[in-house]
Amino acid sequence: MNFRHWTTSCPAPDSAILIALTALTRIAFRSRFLYDIDSINFALALQRFDPSVHQPHPPGYFLYVCLGVLSHSIFRDANTALVAVSILASCGTVAVIHLLASVWFGRMAAACAGLIFVTSPIAWFHGTVALTYIVEAFFSIALGYLCWRVYDGAHHFVIPAAVVLGLAAGFRQSSLVILLPLLLLAFHRVPRRLVFQGIGALGLVLMAWLMPMLYTVGGVHAYTSVLWALWRLVPARQTIFTASIFTTLARGGLIAAIYALCFGVAALLPLRASTPVSKSIRTFTWMWLAPGLLLFTFVYLKFVNSGYLMVLLPPVCIWLGFWAADWYRHARLPVAARIAVLAGAAAVNVAVFLRVPLYFSYQEVRSSQRQLTAALDAVRQVSGHTGGPQETVIVGFDSHFLGYRHAGYYLPEFLTIQFPEVPLASTTGVFVMQHQDTRLVSRLRMRPFRTFILFPLPSSDREYRDYMQRIRARFPPGVLQTNTENGLEILTGPVSALSVLFPHAVLE
Repeated sequence: MNFRHWTTSCPAPDSAILIALTALTRIAFRSRFLYDIDSINFALALQRFDPSVHQPHPPGYFLYVCLGVLSHSIFRDANTALVAVSILASCGTVAVIHLLASVWFGRMAAACAGLIFVTSPIAWFHGTVALTYIVEAFFSIALGYLCWRVYDGAHHFVIPAAVVLGLAAGFRQSSLVILLPLLLLAFHRVPRRLVFQGIGALGLVLMAWLMPMLYTVGGVHAYTSVLWALWRLVPARQTIFTASIFTTLARGGLIAAIYALCFGVAALLPLRASTPVSKSIRTFTWMWLAPGLLLFTFVYLKFVNSGYLMVLLPPVCIWLGFWAADWYRHARLPVAARIAVLAGAAAVNVAVFLRVPLYFSYQEVRSSQRQLTAALDAVRQVSGHTGGPQETVIVGFDSHFLGYRHAGYYLPEFLTIQFPEVPLASTTGVFVMQHQDTRLVSRLRMRPFRTFILFPLPSSDREYRDYMQRIRARFPPGVLQTNTENGLEILTGPVSALSVLFPHAVLE
């Protein structure tokens, strides 16, 4: 059987092959430690759910934490439990991408779309770490498939679509904002009676997880207060209403750059002419993509948070699969040459995932793990000369990598304090960690301690090095002492000098 015949008529289990490839590639390259600050927030939430102290960070991701708790009961390790969820979501995502692509564009396009997902560097990364973004991608494609069935006339999918959106919002609350327009588009073609049933189902599912979450956090006011505090601290400063037009334009460029890194060589496929597609599919796709693109362009997006765009990944994979299959059918090349081009494109994407010097590559994940191990060992060695956990406090920084969360989680015997202070409603607070639990305090009880250690930031990044220089400059000359362990500079000082870093907190 030749390749052309396989791509058009052979009943081989394409979806099963894609699922197996996804599972194998994610398991083989899975992270062995909690990757960044958000990963640790989720891990802490498995022990005690409290968004007020970022266990996890607001808005809470309640159903994700619940699923993590269930997974943790099986694997008994927080990172393994949450990575298992990411791998499972990756497998589900590729399966439904293949399903919807086959409905829209046929079997060959579906196979290409699945392979583009499998080899997508950023999607691959998110399938190997303890973060929620690939789970949101799964709910996006699941809702997209169900909404398409409704839009195409299968009205018995109204309630399943509403239920999926309600569940998606429980995993990532932003999903409700981004994906609700797609559901409303599908409902536009549905009898009014079924629309009311769908809206009712959506409301019931939302209440089913929202009410327990609000009860756990202490009520509506407590929940909205911490959500508003985080909004004011980060995204509110960068919306189109508070930032310059250049910031908005830069985010548009950033979306384009993330698109290129996400799909590699396949990102070039839209540049070629292709077979026309029905207006209904084009309208449906734009309603799927537009709300997210508007949100991330005009409200908030950073490169390190490029996982936000995973919610838009599935429809793009499907269209790229269509364009790849269309190119294959019409390219004036021998079959062997066409196959070689596709294999070469996939190889480039694999190389990007393995080696590119950006945060999502396997090389960088391994490097981060080595840096974390070295930093933990260095701090333990230095603390051995400063009285150990009984007399030494760690000061960590609010950083995605090697921040106070990594210090507090992997050095649970120490009291770890986050710099900087955080603004509260009427005062200023400080996040502190010990025994893998977090508190928000306005008074720092330092009496048992004599020395503080500044947890080292990644030394390979110039931005981090400059930041550490600014921290050093806050202290009077001679206050900080430099200790070199494992090739790292570990700065220490007397706890009496911490007022330099925490001027509003009361030191006791």
